[in-house]
Amino acid sequence: MEVRSVVLSPGEPYELRLTGRGARGYVWTWQVSGDTDVVAVSVGPPVSDESLPGAAVERTYVVRGRPPGGGRARIRFAQVRPPYPDEAPYDEFVLDVEVTDAEVTDAG
Repeated sequence: MEVRSVVLSPGEPYELRLTGRGARGYVWTWQVSGDTDVVAVSVGPPVSDESLPGAAVERTYVVRGRPPGGGRARIRFAQVRPPYPDEAPYDEFVLDVEVTDAEVTDAG
């Protein structure tokens, strides 16, 4: 499992690409812990791919710092097969996010 840390200002986006395995029935899910109101996670634009059918495809997720900032959140992405909820994730990725205070960002 990979762990990465980022520092964002309120409104600042961070794009994360994760390898998908949709042809095998896997999807990426995420859970936010810590200061859950300081970040927003959304599915980003599709990554154009001309690979063979059934090949792994990158998925893009956008993590954005939310105002007013001043908090830390941990986002745990897990690649799971929804029909099998008791099965362990195929892959996991953890993103630790610190969202700075708006006043600290403006002080630059």
